[in-house]
Amino acid sequence: MTGAPRPRPGTLRAWAELLRVSALPSVPGDALAGAAAAGLRPGGGTAWAVGASVCLYEAGMALNDWADRHVDAVERPRRPLPSGRVAPAAALGAAGALTATGLALASRAGRPALAVASALAATVWAYDLRLKHTAAGPAAMAAARGLDVLLGALATASAARVRESRPAVPGPTAGGGRAGIDVLAAAAPAAAAVAAHTYAVTAVSRHEADGGSTAAPAGALASSVLLALLTAGSGPHPFGSGPRLLGPGPHAPGSGPYPVGSGPHLPGSGLRLLGPGPHAPGSGPYPVGSGLYPPGSRPHPPGSGPHPPGSEPYPPGAGRRTRRRTDSRGRPGTARRLRGAIPAPGAAPPTLGGVPAAVHRRRIASDRVAVFMAGAYLRTVAGPLLHAVLNPSPHLTQRAVGGGVRAVIPLQAVLAARSGSPVVGMALLGLAPVARRLARKVSPT
Repeated sequence: MTGAPRPRPGTLRAWAELLRVSALPSVPGDALAGAAAAGLRPGGGTAWAVGASVCLYEAGMALNDWADRHVDAVERPRRPLPSGRVAPAAALGAAGALTATGLALASRAGRPALAVASALAATVWAYDLRLKHTAAGPAAMAAARGLDVLLGALATASAARVRESRPAVPGPTAGGGRAGIDVLAAAAPAAAAVAAHTYAVTAVSRHEADGGSTAAPAGALASSVLLALLTAGSGPHPFGSGPRLLGPGPHAPGSGPYPVGSGPHLPGSGLRLLGPGPHAPGSGPYPVGSGLYPPGSRPHPPGSGPHPPGSEPYPPGAGRRTRRRTDSRGRPGTARRLRGAIPAPGAAPPTLGGVPAAVHRRRIASDRVAVFMAGAYLRTVAGPLLHAVLNPSPHLTQRAVGGGVRAVIPLQAVLAARSGSPVVGMALLGLAPVARRLARKVSPT
């Protein structure tokens, strides 16, 4: 009897099929989307979270095939374990080793990250060993994916807190338990979006061996359209406030060393720009009329200053020092240099609807990128699901599940862009072609 030689046990391709490496590009985006949703820039903690996520994801893949080895012997005899290319003991050992490695990597980002990673690992093992073939299976898988997003947010915040022994900006990176709760609350909507998508795809995957169900792909298609509309919608950002560029400074408004309105701080920015300094007008070290106050800000009404009317030290027409066109070095005078550089006395920075104009422009740019990415998400997931609705054969159902796995990538990109990180979103979207090419060689399901 002739034919193709049987692959040797433990070959690289067999392990690639066991671990479903074609689905790996969908993993790093969880941590990056979580960090963006929490308003944090990716850092060392994000890298630890990505490493932990990859290890726990692959541990779940190996454990899944070990737990389903008897079912696969009937439904999928070509899988690595039923075909004998990978030993069941080796798959179980790999699952344990990858789980331990993932937890060790998460611990490098701090104890809060380790706690979330432990919950994620417990959910993965419970799903594979107990819950997969029960009604709670899709919910367990959705919870695992949502925890992965929260892991990225909390690991990024925890690592930043460790790096800054005395943080200068209050917020998610400063503080202990309360700050962790704030981070989780900020990243929760993004985690819920990824979890909702995962729930729908998992519900479809329960029929990929036999097919015949139109309700599951139809429900997944409806939820995908709703997610695309929510993530691409305009208005306030529902998935985070974007990276923290400028904070309110080390002091809350009105609680700093300078009185409100005294000039040394731009409202809400914590940055010292221009102004009469820590002294109230008229109480500083410079005499009135010395030229150090801009026009219109003289602290005394006409006639009440140190010089009586008609006794001003400057002859008529000589002007004041603040109106000189050039100074002693030939540069434009103080008034000309300040004109247009700062708002009028007492005026707030330009805003649009209460939001600084610069922040408003960044949000518009992020929204436009998010609309494009939402279209990419819908294009990736909707077509295969629609085919499965029209013809629920096992082949088309399996294709719908594969499309749903790959669609996580543009969904993560949308969430990052809507959180004010369009660059992170574009980088994540670049992983989609990689996943598509890998899926042609190794099935992601």
